[in-house]
Amino acid sequence: MKSLLPPTGTGDFLELLSPFVPDEYINEHWPRLQTGGRRHHFSAAQLWRLHLLVLITPVHSLNLLIRLLPEQKAWRRFARLRSMAQLPDVRMMNAFREAVGVSGLRQINSHLLDPLIENLDPTQPAIALIDATDLPAACSGFKKKHWPLFCRPGRFGRTHPQEWTKPMLCGL
Repeated sequence: MKSLLPPTGTGDFLELLSPFVPDEYINEHWPRLQTGGRRHHFSAAQLWRLHLLVLITPVHSLNLLIRLLPEQKAWRRFARLRSMAQLPDVRMMNAFREAVGVSGLRQINSHLLDPLIENLDPTQPAIALIDATDLPAACSGFKKKHWPLFCRPGRFGRTHPQEWTKPMLCGL
């Protein structure tokens, strides 16, 4: 099936998407964000655009995005970064996310979705709506919290070198 849109992450796609980014809304709600003591070189809209690049380009890490930003002219143009000499770093991106917070990102999302939802006809069947519900990660399920219980008598109970630095309580 032939799509009317250019491939995701390409310069053509970013040019097509750029007018839909609510720069004025973002800059009105977060006019001056603290970026860790540096001057305010970047607006909130520019930093939000950089976060959006992580979602719509093959780069799925802020560290890698910042590292590749000098090479990618289309990405810099989309983020409206004027000077290649002044590019944000990862610390500034983290400070932006901390200042805006989850509720702020949801406000921006709501601002983008409200016109789309208002124009939907409830009598027409919908195929799908994207759900971006925050779910807690289940990280502790396989953690060895009680590792002395799993030690075999007469053996060290450690098979991986990274575990050798822990105190050896087996056999005590």
